[in-house]
Amino acid sequence: MWEDVKMNVKIKLSALWVALMFFYLYNDVFGSFRQDQVEKVLSGEMALNQVFLFGAAILMAIPIFMIFLSLALPAKVNRWVNIIAGIVYAGVLVPALLVPGETWAYYVFYEILEVVFIALIVWHAWKWPKQEG
Repeated sequence: MWEDVKMNVKIKLSALWVALMFFYLYNDVFGSFRQDQVEKVLSGEMALNQVFLFGAAILMAIPIFMIFLSLALPAKVNRWVNIIAGIVYAGVLVPALLVPGETWAYYVFYEILEVVFIALIVWHAWKWPKQEG
């Protein structure tokens, strides 16, 4: 028989944040090569200035920190930090889902996966087992 090893919640959460970051990364990379996006940048319609890029850096720094914090924080704090960060990123994701004209298959696919992984982060943090005794 195969042994089904129970995985620590901290490792699950950290792995979910890693996977989520890959979805964010590939979605952004693929989008940056789209002709319509390149044309918007070249025409000045979409400004890739310091303010925009700094905001994007902050937005992506938090999930990157969550990869480490999910492993390092004590359970009680860890649980709430993951729940709050997950809810915040769900709040960031909803407007992105509602962008008119974003019907590219890759984009919709990644957005669905991002929603699923954010939901899994919040779910696993919410269901964190209490220590017995």
